[in-house]
Amino acid sequence: MEKIRYTQRICKDKEKISRFLAERRVGTLGMCDKDGMPYVIPVNYIYWNEKIYIHGMGSGKKNSILESNQEVCFNVFEELGTVTDPVPCKCDTSYFSVVIFGKAILVQDMDEKTKALTKFLDKFVPNLFSRNLSTQFVDKYRSSLDNKPVSVYCICPEKLTAKENPMDMEHMFNNEK
Repeated sequence: MEKIRYTQRICKDKEKISRFLAERRVGTLGMCDKDGMPYVIPVNYIYWNEKIYIHGMGSGKKNSILESNQEVCFNVFEELGTVTDPVPCKCDTSYFSVVIFGKAILVQDMDEKTKALTKFLDKFVPNLFSRNLSTQFVDKYRSSLDNKPVSVYCICPEKLTAKENPMDMEHMFNNEK
């Protein structure tokens, strides 16, 4: 794996990285099919126990690719604005970004799957349901689109990098001036 060359932008603050991953809602999942064709899609995710969890229907292109190749790249980023400079070519972007390499493993353990799906509900629709998910419900639930159980994948980071270019309020572009 190539090292980050722009070393002054590396973020090693584990607490900041964990908080960022926990707070964001969408990441991009990069995969390669059996013919080597890349496929990248945005997905909702949760960050739990230092792992990324994604979910979806039990069928579809994502599932087909992950059945044949579990190697993935997962990226979460936030663009914070444009940093100005008197020299046009030196204008820049303020951002925070995390890239994770690992394998997307289909979660088979019903307790882990139920807990992960409960975490999704807590993150995306907090307090909407009066009862917690049960393992029996998750086990029996089938999508109306494909009549298959919901799939939950866990990405355990094998390599994680984070980069940032913090906001410099004095030099941020403001179109309202």
